[in-house]
Amino acid sequence: MRRLGIHSFVWTNGQTQEGLEMALDKTAEHGFRLIEFAYLRPEKFDLDRLAKKAKELDVDIVVTMGLPADADVSSEDKAVVAKGTSMLSDAVKAVRDIGGIRLGGILYSKHGKYDRMPTRNGWMNSAKAVAATANVAKDCGVQIVLEVVNRFESNLLNTAAQGLKFIKDTGRDDVFLHLDTFHMNIEEASPADALRMAGDKVAYFHFNENYRGYLGTGTIDFPSIFSALVDIGFHNRDITFESFSSAIVDEALSRVCGIWRDTWDDNNPLAAHARAFIESHWAEAVRRAEINKAA
Repeated sequence: MRRLGIHSFVWTNGQTQEGLEMALDKTAEHGFRLIEFAYLRPEKFDLDRLAKKAKELDVDIVVTMGLPADADVSSEDKAVVAKGTSMLSDAVKAVRDIGGIRLGGILYSKHGKYDRMPTRNGWMNSAKAVAATANVAKDCGVQIVLEVVNRFESNLLNTAAQGLKFIKDTGRDDVFLHLDTFHMNIEEASPADALRMAGDKVAYFHFNENYRGYLGTGTIDFPSIFSALVDIGFHNRDITFESFSSAIVDEALSRVCGIWRDTWDDNNPLAAHARAFIESHWAEAVRRAEINKAA
C-alpha cells in the first residue's frame, strides 16, 4: 500500500480545533501517514493551521462526508439538487484549502436510511452533480472517490457493481470508488470478487471489522480481502483504518451509523493493533502472491 491512514474519529469527535490538531499528533505518533477527517467547515476551523501542522508531521489528509436530506443530489427536486451540488463544490475547495488530496464518502445521496426506492431521474441527477463536482476537483487537484455503503446508509450505491455503473453514467474517467470492508460484508456476496471486478477503479479503501471494533476479532474474512487487494495492484493506493465507538464518535454520526455502544474504550491500543494487523496481513498476502506466481 502507498499510505496507511486512520480515521480521525478514532481520536476525536471532530468538534474542536484542538481535537483535530491532537488527532494529527496521535496519527503521526502511531506511524500512520494519512488521516481522514469528516467534512471541515471553513467557518468553524482554521484550515490553514491544520494544513501547516499536517505538512510538518508529513501526514496527508483525506476528507469524507455525507449529504443531508435537504441537499440530496439524488432528489428529483431541482432546488435540493442545486444545494447539494453547491455543498459538494464548497467541500472540494475546503479539501484544497486544507492541503488535502481526496474527497470521499457518500457524495451521491443523503447519508441515512431511505423509505423509498431510488428513481432513474434521481440517479441521473446525482451522476450529473458528481460529474460537476469532479470538474471542480480537477481544477483543485483533489481526487473524488465515492464510498459504496450499506442499504441503511443510502439507497443508491450499495455494491461495487452499482458503483461502476454510476461512474460510467457520470461520463468522467476521474471519478473512483471508495470501498469499505464493513459495508461490503453486508452487501457483497463475495467482497474479494467485488474488489477484483472493480480493479483499478478502486482508489481508496477502508478496513473495518463487522462490528467496527478491533480488526480480526469479528467475522470478516480479511485474508481473502488482502489477497484481492494485492491481485488488483493496490500497493500504490491508500488504505485507512476506520473504527467507531460511542466513547468518542460525534452524536450526529452515532445516530446515522447506529453507534449505540462502546466497541472499544482505549484508542491507543486499538490504533497500534490496527497498524500491526494491516501491515502484517499485507506482507503475508504479498508473500503468498509471489509464491503462487513462482509455482
